[in-house]
Amino acid sequence: MHLFGVNPDAPPLPPDDAPQRIVKVRRDYNSWVASETLEDYALRYTPQRFRKWSEWRVANTAFGAASFLILEAVGATLLVQYGFANAFWAILATGLIIFLAGLPISVYAARYGVDMDLLTRGAGFGYIGSTLTSLIYASFTFIFFALEAAVMAYALELALGIPPVWGYLVCALVVIPLVTHGVSAISRLQLWTQPLWLLMLVVPFGYVLVRDPGAFAGIVHYNGVRPGTQGFNLHLFGAALTVGIALITQMGEQADYLRFMPARTAGTARRWWAGVLAGGPGWVVLGVCKMLGGALLAYLALTHMVPADRAVDPNQMYLAAYEYVFPNYGWAVAATALFVVISQLKINVTNAYAGSLAWSNFFSRVAHSHPGRVVWVVFNALIAFMLMEMNVFEALGDVLGLFANIAIAWMMAVVADLVINKPLGLSPPGIEFKRAHLWDINPVGVGAMALASVLSITAHLGVFGPLAQAFSALIALGTALVASPLLAWATGGKYYLARGSDEARGALAFAPAEGPRAVRWARVEPHEESGSYQRLKAQHCVICEREYEGPDMAHCPAYQGAICSLCCTLDARCGDLCKPHASLSAQWSAVLRWLLPRRSWRYLDTGLGHFLLLMLVIVPLLAVVFGVLYQQELRAFGEGALELASETDVAAALAGVQKLSLRSGFLKAYMALLVIAGIVAWWLVLAHQSRKVAQEESNRQTHLLVREIELHRETDRALQAAKQAADEARETAEQAKLAAEHARQAADQANQAKSRYISAISHELRTPLNSILGYAQLMGEDHSVPPHRQQAVAVIKRGGEHLLSLIEGTLAIAHIEAGKLTLHAQPMRFADTLRELADMFELQAAEKGLQFRFEAAGVLPEVVRADEKRVLQILINLLGNAIKFTAAGQVTLRLAYAREFASVEIEDTGPGMPASEIERIFEPFARGNTAGASAAPGAGLGLTIAKMLTDLMGGEMKVSSTPGVGSLFCVRLFLPRVHEAAGGASRPAPVQRARRGYEGERRRLLVVDNEEADRDLLGHVLAPLGFELRSAASGHDALDLIAAGYRPDAMFVDLAMPGIDGWETIRRARKLGLTEAAVAIVSANAFDKGLDNDVGIAPEDFFVKPVRHSELLDWLERRLGLRWTDTAAAAPPPAAPKTMKAPSRERLCALDEAVSLGYFRGIMNQLDDIDTEQPECMAWTEAQRALARRFQFEAMARALAEVTR
Repeated sequence: MHLFGVNPDAPPLPPDDAPQRIVKVRRDYNSWVASETLEDYALRYTPQRFRKWSEWRVANTAFGAASFLILEAVGATLLVQYGFANAFWAILATGLIIFLAGLPISVYAARYGVDMDLLTRGAGFGYIGSTLTSLIYASFTFIFFALEAAVMAYALELALGIPPVWGYLVCALVVIPLVTHGVSAISRLQLWTQPLWLLMLVVPFGYVLVRDPGAFAGIVHYNGVRPGTQGFNLHLFGAALTVGIALITQMGEQADYLRFMPARTAGTARRWWAGVLAGGPGWVVLGVCKMLGGALLAYLALTHMVPADRAVDPNQMYLAAYEYVFPNYGWAVAATALFVVISQLKINVTNAYAGSLAWSNFFSRVAHSHPGRVVWVVFNALIAFMLMEMNVFEALGDVLGLFANIAIAWMMAVVADLVINKPLGLSPPGIEFKRAHLWDINPVGVGAMALASVLSITAHLGVFGPLAQAFSALIALGTALVASPLLAWATGGKYYLARGSDEARGALAFAPAEGPRAVRWARVEPHEESGSYQRLKAQHCVICEREYEGPDMAHCPAYQGAICSLCCTLDARCGDLCKPHASLSAQWSAVLRWLLPRRSWRYLDTGLGHFLLLMLVIVPLLAVVFGVLYQQELRAFGEGALELASETDVAAALAGVQKLSLRSGFLKAYMALLVIAGIVAWWLVLAHQSRKVAQEESNRQTHLLVREIELHRETDRALQAAKQAADEARETAEQAKLAAEHARQAADQANQAKSRYISAISHELRTPLNSILGYAQLMGEDHSVPPHRQQAVAVIKRGGEHLLSLIEGTLAIAHIEAGKLTLHAQPMRFADTLRELADMFELQAAEKGLQFRFEAAGVLPEVVRADEKRVLQILINLLGNAIKFTAAGQVTLRLAYAREFASVEIEDTGPGMPASEIERIFEPFARGNTAGASAAPGAGLGLTIAKMLTDLMGGEMKVSSTPGVGSLFCVRLFLPRVHEAAGGASRPAPVQRARRGYEGERRRLLVVDNEEADRDLLGHVLAPLGFELRSAASGHDALDLIAAGYRPDAMFVDLAMPGIDGWETIRRARKLGLTEAAVAIVSANAFDKGLDNDVGIAPEDFFVKPVRHSELLDWLERRLGLRWTDTAAAAPPPAAPKTMKAPSRERLCALDEAVSLGYFRGIMNQLDDIDTEQPECMAWTEAQRALARRFQFEAMARALAEVTR
């Protein structure tokens, strides 16, 4: 079973509704990147389907890299510099160390299908931490590329006379076409050249031994060119070992090939292990032999009187050997050149290939861009060509001494993680290489490499003495091996995985840590016997929309799907949403906060930390570049100074001064460039900060939109699920659907019938009601009617008005429900209107024996914008109900205004309502169940209309009630204050004068109505005032009158008439030239009022039957400009509430008996007798008469009970 490590302190994976959702934009790679043959899966896991070669073929490809002649050059250099005894043991120790270190690297690369960079990521360095090692690796590839190509260029010069300048170019360019097609082409090259190369490698040694058996006899006594070198010397052995062990970086190139090894199975286990050993550390066996062979050939060249500095050149070494094979010098030169060219081509295709992978990994993380591995092949070759043309090999030799220590520290930190940390459980098994799962910096590998590099370089520079200087490579090796497990133990292994692997998403357990080193690994069954990752099904990447194997995929919360490792590497928009705590900026900020005092933390957010990090990279990088150039110039200057010094002492002194000037010049240039680099770095920091702020603001602005989109998606998913369920059940629910359709049609028909019925019944009721109320008004204004009949007329009028209110209430509800009611907001004198309303209801309350209180909190606005009619309708309904249902006590009207809202409270001391009644109190025709409520007159529409009007105006209405205590209605309306002059606001209507006629010429009126009673009614109202009245029973009759020349000043037209309706009558009358006459509609069709029409009839020109005479006369006054003849009498002041004195007990008992019987005439007689006998009680009897006229006998009974207590 495999254990996948998870950091217990890391937050869980982000949910699907991530704070920032990234829009998926399809990434189309260019043809180089898209081609698997050209790309060779750079930056990513090598899938099983691409591992198509046999174990032997892959091993042979990797083994071919052992052909590089630098091995012979190294062996020869060790012999010449340190003598045979030291060189021999150093070569054997080098081979043993590289073999042991290379074995775990080879096994892991072959097992998990990863190159050296991906292996470094998962072996303790992290995602960005391995970027530094990629740069180191790439540097070694182009440096060795240049060295190997230079050897080949010298061979071309030796054989063909090609100058080195052109030879460098040829050797650099010839490799490019061989590497562009990746391992497919390289494997064929190695396969074809391997036999010939091995033959040409062995043959010269055989000929030398056969033709001159004693040629190498004296090598064991050779002590090198150093004076005083005798036998084995520990210091020299250490120095030689340091030079040889630098070749350990070659294991990275072997790993780049071994990733194509097919998966190990039970049947192929032996072949697999043999292939891994041969293609991995197996090259070291041949490499040791080649280094020893190089030492032999160098000795052979020295015995042939070749100078020591040329004896270490592979061309000279093999030329000396091939002279034994071919007596003809020309053939020996040709054979030597052919062998060198084959050897260097075999190694340089590997150098170029590994360099392209290293550069791809480096720039993809730095620039989030990948133009293709082929581009970096050319880039690597050009850098090598530049180094060859600059001829900086001697300067590079000194720099390589420092770099070798860094490379050894890197490789051994990787080896320590593979062979120590993983078996001990300090790091998770397997190799996790995906950006989505790794911390940017893992302090285990990075820290171990840094510590080992610092100690070894310090020793290499001689700080720790000559012995440590000689063994600086072993210091790097040992330090890395020890530091890696110690750091892994100290950190608890939590910096390996930033989140759980997708293979274990369902099994990851985030348990609380039990200390700083507590880690819990979730267990997942492996896929195969080799112990590699559990293999998942092939998945589609949501970005590039290509298919990849499971180990190459990761779940991305930003893109909401599976994403391949390449797209994940190149993405620059997600902001590491899957692991914000593991980003480089977060880690660097945490380190600075740990190192710096708290008071300096606030400066870190200004970009100081970012600037420091950039300068930590720029300063040493510039130092290395200037150091290489300085060493090159110093060597060239030193050779010239040496020649001058041999001539004169003055020249020697001058050379010393020039040397100091050279150092000063380089230092000044370095400092100047460092200042410029610092300015550029600070500019980059500020630009990054600006982009970061802009991105954060964008995230904040779009967060709500993202949430809304998620809600829409959830709704859409629910709708789609419902639709799918409906589709599945459609066949079985067809009958139910038809029945529902019939029911819907029936409901629509019923609704339409209701509307037609309300309209029709309204029209039919209004027509006779117009006559009833009209004549009642006439009789009420007729002083010839006897007083005892005036009461009957008043009863008729009240009954008609009650019926009219019922009709209008029903119509109002129908209008509101149909959405046909329109609010007409205009300036309203708020304070004055409310006070007048309070005065009116104060009189009504006094008539009933109730107290009325009006309480206004604060200052009320003089003018507000509102539909005055609807506001008053709401308040009148509520106040009317309060007085109607309150038998005793008081009614309170409270008013407050603040922030453009008016708050009205109407409280009474009536019977109250239980909670069950409150729930249905706003339903149409709903009546309370209490005694007072059931006895009160009314249709039960007032509260319904008030509630509907409040909602229509955007307000709110609340009610609270306690049985036996009273009720409280609260209304809150938006009534904006009008700050302009109040002159435009509606003013209280002036006291109406008694209208008996008008001044001026007589006006002609035309009444068009098919109802004779309505025509006669208008005649009785208008004729006595002096109007010349003509009537028409239909539209055609009216048009005939107009056509005959009758020109009325005003027309009253009904709508519903036989023949043509009122609208058409008006249109035709206008066409006949009647354009100046004022036209009004008098109709029982209340639904038509306020509707748009093409004849110019405004709502104020539309009268709904029954018509109030005063409104009709007001309209005539406005439209015809009339001035009535009689003046209005002064309005009497409001009557002050009278002091109510109750009659004697005897009269109260007699009145109580009549009230209990419900005998109306008897009640009125008793009240008349009280007025006669006790005139001081007239105020009390008037209030009781008002109750009696409204047949409110129970209210009278309660009033009698109160005065008889």
